[in-house]
Amino acid sequence: MHDLLIKNARVYDGMGSPSFVADLAVAGGRIAAVGSDLGAARETVDAEGLALAPGIIDNHTHYDAQITWDAMATPSTALGVTSVVIGNCGFTIAPARPQHRDRIMRNLTQVEGMSLAALRSGIHWDFESFPEYLNMLERQGTGPNVAAFVGHSSVRTYVLGDEASSRAATPGEIDAMRKLVAEAMQAGAIGFSTTTAEAHNGEGGVPMPSRLADKNELMTLTGVLGEQRRGTFMITKGEKTSIAALEEIGAQTGRPVVIAALLHDNLNPDGVFQDLRDIAAARARGRSLIGAVACTPLTFEFSLRSPYPLESFVTWQRAFRATPEQLPSVIADPSFRAQMKEELAVPVKTRAFNGEWDKLFICQVADRANAELEGGNVGHLAALAKKHPLDWMFDFALSERLETVFVSTLKNSDEGALTRMLRDPNSMISLSDAGAHLTFFCDAGFGLHLLGHWVRERGIMSLEQALQKITSHPAQVFGIRERGHLKPGAWADLMLFDPSTVARGRSRRIWDLPSGASRLTCDPVGLHGVWINGTRVVHDNRAVAQSSTPGKLLREFSA
Repeated sequence: MHDLLIKNARVYDGMGSPSFVADLAVAGGRIAAVGSDLGAARETVDAEGLALAPGIIDNHTHYDAQITWDAMATPSTALGVTSVVIGNCGFTIAPARPQHRDRIMRNLTQVEGMSLAALRSGIHWDFESFPEYLNMLERQGTGPNVAAFVGHSSVRTYVLGDEASSRAATPGEIDAMRKLVAEAMQAGAIGFSTTTAEAHNGEGGVPMPSRLADKNELMTLTGVLGEQRRGTFMITKGEKTSIAALEEIGAQTGRPVVIAALLHDNLNPDGVFQDLRDIAAARARGRSLIGAVACTPLTFEFSLRSPYPLESFVTWQRAFRATPEQLPSVIADPSFRAQMKEELAVPVKTRAFNGEWDKLFICQVADRANAELEGGNVGHLAALAKKHPLDWMFDFALSERLETVFVSTLKNSDEGALTRMLRDPNSMISLSDAGAHLTFFCDAGFGLHLLGHWVRERGIMSLEQALQKITSHPAQVFGIRERGHLKPGAWADLMLFDPSTVARGRSRRIWDLPSGASRLTCDPVGLHGVWINGTRVVHDNRAVAQSSTPGKLLREFSA
């Protein structure tokens, strides 16, 4: 007898094949059969013609810290995600010496928009090495299936300590880092991740440690993947990191190279497409390069106490150095504002914000007397007040003790450009950043957004194609075995949904992090069921309370 039988479903196999009506049986956490007359089961679900597909594989998350206190990796599992890849961009919490833990948390507070109080209260530091971290996750249990990168910045901090963000490594230090990466790969890391992006700064505006690596260090550490003939290299590239340089790493290692974050910028509209053309040329030469693109606009909520869109400005370094008590005086200083305006006058491709005031709005006021301004456009409000938009924003925020929440669309606002990016055969849908930037945005529902907005509303691809892009395609890129498709023998990671209504709901703020810190979340729409390894975790758009954790720690990957 089967454990579960889902009857009368329109089955999408995740491989891009035409859908068909069938039943699906599950036994022992795996798909036992797909067809008709499959026999009896302990539990039967009548799909009534709803779509049944593999669960979503989210290949770009930052749940490394959160999953130590929140095994279900909320809200991802409630949004159709059954497998997550953590440790992207080199931002991991392992390996970590006890004396470096606070530094790592402070850096995450800055670069990934995480609450320091939540991290200090929530992280279970039952590990030091990367293998110990994996063992802890496996012992604790996880809601989704989890694959973990070993991260460059943590490895560098482990070896260089307080100097990790300030200097190049010596040959001996590079060798020590190489041994840590090799140890992590042998323990089951999915690969090695790093960043060279100029916007990736830690506490006080100092570069994240990996940004100090020279070519020899990067070639040595990625070389471990080639030596072991397994694993994926993931990088969030900066302006100075060329596709040609990444092709060289792909050629040396023979391993896949995932290149993030390819986002469309209206000030440099061809930039992302040039990257995709360069990736296509490298692939034509036999290299396994792929560009990570997002199916969502990059929208940030922020206050001037943690203004990610402004933090890549040189002038903002003065604000970084200020104490919380000193910050209002810095923002009020006319000379500080004048320097910010001078920088704004010269657009820079690597900056998140370049003065697009028409895309900057008041999201939430701190004083209810100003409630009528919520939703107001900063550029328009500044024009009415006959002020420069920067002055208006700074003055208004100061009047509300810097507690005003603004929202800005920074990248990916051109849907025509996004259509080209999502259809490009050299791209992979990615970049949810789930688990990070919790106070700024929530893109954990990217997969439901793809199915609702891009397939149903925009019609840019078929449902079969879209599901392949968020299931079997990432599984293939990362070598994730027996997942991302519906066929007998595969693990029963399943998603049952209504194609006519599926979507991600609007973002809302909740206060459920350790220490009572807030985050943005969203709810599913049209999602009737999610199963992870045969265990149901969602029923009719609501998470199912779990007595155990159904996910598996993924340690073995296809070559």
